[in-house]
This record gives sequence, C-alpha cells and structure tokens, in this order.
Amino acid sequence: MTRIRAAVCTAFNAPLAIEDLDLAPPGPGEIEVKLEAVAICHSDISFAEGIWGGDLPAVYGHEAAGRITALGQGVTGLTEGSRVVVTLIRACGRCPNCAAGKPTICESQSGRPSPITRPDGSEVVQAMNCGAFASHVVVHQSQVVALPDTMPPESVALLACGVITGIGAVVNAGRLRAGEDVVVIGAGGVGLNAIQGARIAGARRIVAVDMSGEKLGIAKDFGATHGVLATDRAPWKQAMKALGKGADVVAVTVGAIPAYEQATRYLGWGGRMVMVGMPASGAMAQYEPVVPAFMGQHMIGSKMGDVVISRDIPWMADLYAQGRLKLDELVSGRWSLDQINEAIADTKTGGARRNVILFDT
Repeated sequence: MTRIRAAVCTAFNAPLAIEDLDLAPPGPGEIEVKLEAVAICHSDISFAEGIWGGDLPAVYGHEAAGRITALGQGVTGLTEGSRVVVTLIRACGRCPNCAAGKPTICESQSGRPSPITRPDGSEVVQAMNCGAFASHVVVHQSQVVALPDTMPPESVALLACGVITGIGAVVNAGRLRAGEDVVVIGAGGVGLNAIQGARIAGARRIVAVDMSGEKLGIAKDFGATHGVLATDRAPWKQAMKALGKGADVVAVTVGAIPAYEQATRYLGWGGRMVMVGMPASGAMAQYEPVVPAFMGQHMIGSKMGDVVISRDIPWMADLYAQGRLKLDELVSGRWSLDQINEAIADTKTGGARRNVILFDT
C-alpha cells in the first residue's frame, strides 16, 4: 500500500476534505503514477455537486500528469520515471467499440474495484477511473501516454481532457474540412480548444459565442475570427452575418439547455452540431425536427473528442512543441492541494480557463 493525500468528496455540494488514504499497488496491466499536476474540469465540479449521481465517498479529478513509480505485471512500453499524461479513457482493446477505433466508448469500463481505501479499510470511489485529486493514482496502462520531459507538467495535464475534448470535437466528431465555417458555443476551457482545433484544421471563419465579452476577447487570441454575445437578441443572426451563411460545424461546449436549444439555429445546409457539454441528468431540450430533416443536418454526440490517445495526444504535443497549439496560455491559476476548494470556487465563477493543482515533486 502507498499512503497518499487526497481531496475527498464526502457529501454532494459540500467542500472537499483533505484526507490520508491508502492506495493499493498496481495489478496486472496497471501502473502507479506520482502526480505532478491535475487540472480542475467542470465535470469534476458537476460530479461533486451530485448532478449526475454516483456513490460517496469519492475522489474526483481526471486531468493529470505525473511520473510512473511502479509497474504492474504485464505492462509493456512504459518505464518507471517516465512522465505521462493520465486520462480517464480506460479501454479494454477487445470490445467491438475498441476494435472499431472508438476507445472513448469502450463497453468494458465498469466493475473494477477501487484501489483507494481509508485507513480503516473502507472503500473510497476512484471516480472516472482516475481519482486524480490525490498525490498518487493507480490506473490502467491504456489510460496514459508518455510525453517529453521538456513539457511543463501543467501543460501535459491539460492534454488529458480539455484539450483533446475540444480539438477532437471539431476534428474527429465534427469531421471539419479545410475551408468550412465553425461556430463554438462557450469560450471556456473546452471551447477555446475547439477554437484551436478549428484553426489548426483550416477553418475559414470561426465564430465564438459566449455570455462574457472578456471571454470573447480571449477566444480571438486562440483563433476565433469573430465573437458574438449569447445575451444578444437572436445571436445566431449575428453569427450568420459574420459567416455569410449557416455554419458547417457548431460545437456546443457548455452543458446549458438554452445553448443546445439554440445551437441548430446556427447551422447551414448539411451542417453538423457536435454535442460536447453535458447538462444535468434529466434535463431536456426541444427541437423542431422538420428543420434538420429537410436541411440534411446532423446531431453528433462526442465523448472526449472521440480520441485515440496513443494517436492524438502525441500529435497535439508535437503541435505544442512547434508553437501551433497553445497550452501554457490555458493555465489561469496554480494552486496547492490544500487550496483545492478555493480553486474550485474560482473555477465556478466562469472566468478561469483552467485552474491547476500542483503537487510537491
């Protein structure tokens, strides 16, 4: 057992508690990672608020980077001491979805006992296959990718979720082609990366839509050509004016029902709406189905950008090394584990791009 420090959710919508916990050694196909950084994603906050249910106590956190400290039996291609990005994407490699190149929707992700316990032996849930609001994690080897030591750990951590989700939403799920037009609804952490993905893929024009004028300004730094306030009357008309037509791809990166209900209004003929943001369970949106049926439009769900991490994360890391992908600029605050509740509160204000917890190394 490894004794770790972790931020534990003991009650929904309550502050996390810092506790000393025990972490089981890695089993077959697993590795132990001593974390250097973990970013706070809005999904972690939503889980801790209970909007998707789940069991407690739990350790959240799923956007992490660190160094391998132990290898389980049968692990190949990884070595102790290597820096890795730790994702929540645990893939069996054998189910029909994995075999079809869709590891983000692997059919065999449940049923694994948590490696985390309290000193009295009671189990603590390892949320999202990671439990990375902690000094160490034990994860399956399919969840990590080794990256160069030259990359700062906080930038490596961002490649675990926000970056791959945003870029993958437009490139993989949205099948964006060079010269097409894009609307990104939400200019937060995921939205900024959807904008970056559209820029990298060669979009003609990229319209960012957000309720904050300040965030629209930041969106232009990441590649947006136009900004539209979501609070304007009929903002889709402003977007169409900027594009000269309806968008080819609309990426909804916020979990807000009004955003989903308005998203189809931005679409042109044959346009694709990519559904990224996750509203609360039970929340419903309404559409007029005759419009997408007549105009040949598509609604596409995208989980984690439909990425294959062994393919897409090294590509993105290389873009970063070339100066074509902004990662350092996404970090808006650096905090210690003891400050995690303050970091979460700051994230909930909506102004942060990504707050990152840094661990002593």
